[in-house]
Amino acid sequence: MKMEKRNYQICTCCVMDTSDEYIVFDENGVCSRCNEYKQRILPKWNYGKGHEAELSALISEIKRKGEGKEYDCILGLSGGLDSSYMLHLAVKEWGLRPFVFHIDAGWNLPVAENNIRKLTEKLGVELHIEKMDWDEMREMQLAWFRTGLESLDVPQDHAFIAVIDKYSQELGVKYILNGYNISTEIVADPSSWAKGGGPTGDGTFLKDVIKKYCRIPIKHYTFTNGFKHKFWIPYIKGVKTLKPLNLVPFTKAEMIETLSKEYGYEPYSQKHFEDLITKFLEGWWVPKRFGHDIRRAQLSSLVITGQMTRNEALKILEEPPVSEEEGKEMFKEVAERLEITEEELWRLFELPECTEHFKSQEKIYNLGIRLYEALGIEKRIRR
Repeated sequence: MKMEKRNYQICTCCVMDTSDEYIVFDENGVCSRCNEYKQRILPKWNYGKGHEAELSALISEIKRKGEGKEYDCILGLSGGLDSSYMLHLAVKEWGLRPFVFHIDAGWNLPVAENNIRKLTEKLGVELHIEKMDWDEMREMQLAWFRTGLESLDVPQDHAFIAVIDKYSQELGVKYILNGYNISTEIVADPSSWAKGGGPTGDGTFLKDVIKKYCRIPIKHYTFTNGFKHKFWIPYIKGVKTLKPLNLVPFTKAEMIETLSKEYGYEPYSQKHFEDLITKFLEGWWVPKRFGHDIRRAQLSSLVITGQMTRNEALKILEEPPVSEEEGKEMFKEVAERLEITEEELWRLFELPECTEHFKSQEKIYNLGIRLYEALGIEKRIRR
């Protein structure tokens, strides 16, 4: 249903605004995300403080169930800040033995590969690289561009989820360490910014897009689905996905300082800027084509958790995520990697917004999220 045009409004507490069609403000101009954080999240989280006993028990349980096995947990390493800090804590501070894997979807930037190498080498962990079939990944990425959808990072995002599911069954390991954390990610991207698509982990959605828009068969890609990821693996196979960063007090600045000092880690100019396609999409394509700046959610997370002032966030938003010059360079490079001309990529940019319906299990996913919220499992503000 088409939303009625609203007058512009921005939250008086964070920097979320009416670029999210579904945003709601109270009588003081505070958005529902800020109110939900204060009422539902902060009292139990308490900035990661006071969870020492819970964390100690969790680590002991992981070690106990991993006895006699080569690995006691699984950790996906993108090279981004959160997964890198998770690896540091898991190995150096907690003494765990993670199976560390990385998805190479063909878009890695050199800075990310260097960061990954520095961490894994100094920590002495073996890195398992899952290299995706480039011809298939390139065609799938083009397929998503052809849809006119806003959420175009699905091919490699789904691969990450699916490979975790695959390893969790193959290795017999009962714990997956997820780098999600309230401190830097409490505000999720608004659902109105991803209309028309399906959940990232929904193989039904992916296969429908592939059927309609891919021009070559996809034979080697790894799929998962909501039933397998949300029910079969956790409740039948007994594999738990843990988010232990929420049990530790830290700030984004402290994460960067620790990783830089310990490993020579080089931080990125923006969250998710560790690979070319994501940097291009979030830094140039989406803001230019749809008028949505993902930094609003990222910065709002830092504002409401007290790591940045609202004015500091607003100052950052005065400048675009990437310069016009860098945007043009990325545009050219992405076109070359996709083996199309810049003119063809411009035609994809100028497509009308997608109004097509794709098969998906979105209703089941949304029901699951609401259930997880009611049980206190879901610790992210998604509305």
